Amino acid sequence: MASKLHANGVYEGSRMILPEHREAYLAEMEEQKRRGKPQLDEQEIQRIGEVLVQSYKTNCSVDLVVFNPFEDEPVTGVVVGLDNQTNRVKLMLDDDFRWIQLAEIMSANV
Repeated sequence: MASKLHANGVYEGSRMILPEHREAYLAEMEEQKRRGKPQLDEQEIQRIGEVLVQSYKTNCSVDLVVFNPFEDEPVTGVVVGLDNQTNRVKLMLDDDFRWIQLAEIMSANV
């Protein structure tokens, strides 16, 4: 009987994991991939503002990189509104509109 036991004292075939435990484990592993938002310097913030205003005035397309805790999201559209009170930008995408917080924009290019 001792030959069927291993280092942890149970039969190898008797190990199992409940689906709820597996889901919780996978969720915890995904949560560990979360990253913090990097701090932008003043020059980069000013350059992002200039690009957004230029897109608003000339109706040209702008490429934004929006912060996400897991992976940065590229967004392309035309700035159709700037809201200074709530610090948001209204971006016209292909068929719809999207409001983006200024603090979430990591970079902007025309």
